[in-house]
Amino acid sequence: MNFFIIHGVYANPEANWFPWLKTELEKRGFEVIVPKFPTPLDQSLESWLRVFSHYEDKINEETVLIGHSLGTAFILNYLEKTSKKIKAAFFVAGFHKLLNSSYDEINKTFVDKEFKWGKMKNNCNKFFVFASDNDPYIPLGITKELAKILDAKLTIIHNGGHINKKAGFDKFPMLLESILKFNNNA
Repeated sequence: MNFFIIHGVYANPEANWFPWLKTELEKRGFEVIVPKFPTPLDQSLESWLRVFSHYEDKINEETVLIGHSLGTAFILNYLEKTSKKIKAAFFVAGFHKLLNSSYDEINKTFVDKEFKWGKMKNNCNKFFVFASDNDPYIPLGITKELAKILDAKLTIIHNGGHINKKAGFDKFPMLLESILKFNNNA
């Protein structure tokens, strides 16, 4: 089994809880890849798919994709386009449509569209969604809608902000626990 952690806008592989989760999973013998995507310059779905194409040979039925914020929207697009199936996707502070915010312009190539939900569900065995009840960027209703569409297990974190370092999340034990529990039961 291997893992990919997909960062969001204005982030990078060293941001938030990503290095901590990578280390924790590697301690348990898993391969973890945290690609660096162009943001905010040259940020588009096309440029991110180009970066991710370098890892295509690593993706298989034992792959778990973990996305934070825009990373979620990227994974949705990937699952819609690929012919490969993956084991699971974990979405943190994720969204699937425009947010009526200043980020809409930079994020629109990822979410300003009609998704093919059936194809995504067919390409991923299980979805998990983590949201905060006070995310300053992603309205809880949007994340709840995403979880409902995907028949995902939804976990709401009280006062979790954007579930990023600024909100106190340089570690994310709840996510690690959920991943390990899923792996043990899968």
